[in-house]
Amino acid sequence: MSKGRILVVEDDFDISNMLRIYFTGQGFEVSVAPRGGEALALTRKSIPHLIVLDIMLPDMDGYAVCKELRTTTRTSHIPIIFLTQKDERSDKIAGLELGADDYITKPFDIEELKLRVTNAIARQERDNSLDPRTGLPSGRLIEEHLRKIIRKPDWALLDCRLNHFEPFKDAYGFIAGDEVLRFTSILLGEVVDAGGTPNDFIGHPGGDNFVVVTTHANSAAMRDRLKARFKEEVQTHYNFGDREQGFIVAKAADGLEVKTPLMTMAVGVISPETHSFSDIREITEMAAEARRRDSAGG
Repeated sequence: MSKGRILVVEDDFDISNMLRIYFTGQGFEVSVAPRGGEALALTRKSIPHLIVLDIMLPDMDGYAVCKELRTTTRTSHIPIIFLTQKDERSDKIAGLELGADDYITKPFDIEELKLRVTNAIARQERDNSLDPRTGLPSGRLIEEHLRKIIRKPDWALLDCRLNHFEPFKDAYGFIAGDEVLRFTSILLGEVVDAGGTPNDFIGHPGGDNFVVVTTHANSAAMRDRLKARFKEEVQTHYNFGDREQGFIVAKAADGLEVKTPLMTMAVGVISPETHSFSDIREITEMAAEARRRDSAGG
């Protein structure tokens, strides 16, 4: 099982390749971006658990990349470790003021960097901030975002759950189940990028449950797009026979074989346009009820 996804933003090929090889050997999934703009695009596509960010880049400096990440709702939580040639106090302060989590100076000790990386990821997970499989905000970060929006107008929350996920995981194994969760997180990001705003929020409360906070105007189209794309694209996670017959055969608790449909996504949508909320518990309860109605309706 992967220890986490790291994005290395570094234009020096020798350094980025060394980091890619080393951290891959340590059990991490590693992506490399030689430019700041490419790093921002990769981050939107798949949220990493941590970013190692060089300050000196050919298109925009690391400070600008950090500022963009910190001021965009979907990426504001990602731990960032700065890499730099400089060892000046003012540079460290500038990075930390922008929200960087740590700072290491070239030339660096690779074991020290590994320790900083593992500690930053563990700290996020320990604080119940990120789901370890998808890298998306969970627990505390979701609650904080709901408290931020509850008194504001023009938002909608989409409560998304995968129908028939547990039978799929029982039949195909937990590794295949984790792949479906990661696929879902990427799909959510793509749909939000295409039909949402930079301030939209995606969270993973746990298990097969995801949430999206977008604008009320975009919510209906986003719901329909998510359901349609998930139903079509999740089929690649099944073998040919199950795809052709449209179901999997699994054993129930009594030992009898039962046919379970292929996975679909249920989405409940709530908004202050249609409901009033006194606390975030009411938001989550009403959203879950809307999602259960959607699931029952097929």
